Amino acid sequence: MRRADCALGATIAALLGFSAAQALAAEPKAAIEGDLDRGLRQELKTAIGEAKANPENPFDARRRARDAVADAIALLRSEAYYEATVEPDVSASDPPQSILRVTVGPRFLFTEPLVEWVGAPPSADAAAASLAALGLAKGSPGRAADVLAAEGRLVAVLEKRGYADAQTRPREVVVDHADHSVRPTLKIAAGDLVRLDGIEVVTKGRTNAAWVRGLSPWRAGAVYTPKAVAELERRLLAAGVYDSVTVALAPADQADHGLRPVVVSLADRPRHTVELGASYSTSEGSGVDAKWIVYNTLHRADFLTLSAHLYDIQQKLDLELDLPDWRRPDQVLKIGGGPVGDRTKAYDDLGGGVRVEVERRYTPTSYVTVGGALDYSSTTERDAVNLLATPVGERLNLFIVTVAGAFAVDHANDLLDPTRGWRFDARAEPTLISGDRDLVYLKTQAQVSGYLPLSGSAATVVAARLKAGAILGGDIPTVPAERRFFAGGGGSVRGFAYQAVGPRLSDNTPEGGLSLVEASVELRQRLSQRWGVVAFADAGAVGARPTPSLANISAGVGIGVRYDLGFGPLRLDIATPLNPRKGDAAVQIYLSIGQSF
Repeated sequence: MRRADCALGATIAALLGFSAAQALAAEPKAAIEGDLDRGLRQELKTAIGEAKANPENPFDARRRARDAVADAIALLRSEAYYEATVEPDVSASDPPQSILRVTVGPRFLFTEPLVEWVGAPPSADAAAASLAALGLAKGSPGRAADVLAAEGRLVAVLEKRGYADAQTRPREVVVDHADHSVRPTLKIAAGDLVRLDGIEVVTKGRTNAAWVRGLSPWRAGAVYTPKAVAELERRLLAAGVYDSVTVALAPADQADHGLRPVVVSLADRPRHTVELGASYSTSEGSGVDAKWIVYNTLHRADFLTLSAHLYDIQQKLDLELDLPDWRRPDQVLKIGGGPVGDRTKAYDDLGGGVRVEVERRYTPTSYVTVGGALDYSSTTERDAVNLLATPVGERLNLFIVTVAGAFAVDHANDLLDPTRGWRFDARAEPTLISGDRDLVYLKTQAQVSGYLPLSGSAATVVAARLKAGAILGGDIPTVPAERRFFAGGGGSVRGFAYQAVGPRLSDNTPEGGLSLVEASVELRQRLSQRWGVVAFADAGAVGARPTPSLANISAGVGIGVRYDLGFGPLRLDIATPLNPRKGDAAVQIYLSIGQSF
């Protein structure tokens, strides 16, 4: 009988300790001979490594063979061949070749494993659960790696059940050559059951410690679980205002009446950031976007965003305050508003408003939003053509109250350049209009998009999108033009000008509608790390009735170029309409950042 101790760990270390030069070499260090199965033979080749050149002479070949013996024996012992023999030899060929003649012998098998508790044992339930997780089946090969993995599983189960200080002690493994068995005895110090106290915040930043404590997913006295501590860390990271977040259980000597605090260390990101963007299209013109974001002003992971949207067709200034984890975790309160002006072919609009929304995250990928907005709008609609063929319209001063409810699911793998997954969002907006026109209606819309890679590297991706919407309870012209559906342009039906899809006045001025259907399909091909190309087809229809209709569908096709900026693609699309109407240009060009959907 022979006794082996924690040298099992050293065996694995010896097995893995090969140099990068060996891994990159082209010649095997030694040929493997013996009655071995294919898998074990390949493991031995990997274990002994490779050399950069053939041996220079028989002495060099024998030296290589002797050097490879230790690595081969380490591998065989880790695979439970404890009586294996490995003999170095040299071939009579020219040049000579190093040879290892391997006789594996019988494979040693596990007997029933034992667990000894060092110090006080855990509760009966925790002990039973940890033993069930060992996974060392009697009669299975007595691999060293399996013993180490069993120890890890046992400690992990204890930690999940509140024994945060559980540790392994030097194991005892008996290798019995009489019956070719391996008898492992694992020694575990479970420690005391840990119960959680409050939160200690360590930061040089601006965060209010009381706010952090309010995010705690446990009550004082609750049994410790790694999941609870990890959840607090996730909530803080999700706020997006910290460069680093560390959440850890305080050392055992900081326990107070059996309760242990959790220490949270926070490092704030720079207080201000600036974001810039731009886009251009032949129909919508050009423009720039700018954002100035201030973080943690209220000392509770908040951020204040001032946005400027300055385009030929729209000028908008918006200020929004976001309060993450408002009143409960994973719930964001958003308060915002500002002036806006639109100048399109269908209408001119000048006004502004305020809004309040609460966004609730139910799963890592699903969100529900509820809120409301109060807007004032001074709108001039172009709803007729006079005798001089000039569009004319009524000027309306309106107060608009909107209640909104939205649901979104995002299973795509990237925000700006998805290559797999899908997205879905739906929104309903009951709306009350008062002033120069009185009306109540319901606006609904939904969109789904999917991304299918055609190869494992996602070099080729098929992307598709479908969008539909309807306005219920209103008609044209009582629904203000700025609240109707329009289609056409870079984010809609490419090949047509902005708002050009759907009903038009006699001079081609867009009229908008009460229903919308859009569909897009793209074939995206990556050519290199930075460059890619796209072929696409878009179609859409805007109807004068609430029921979406395909009777007057407009379609366009085109090609595009993508250049990866590191954070997302720069997009250049060129499209042409398949069924143009009078006044439609033959080609439309769109330039912006991010995929079209």
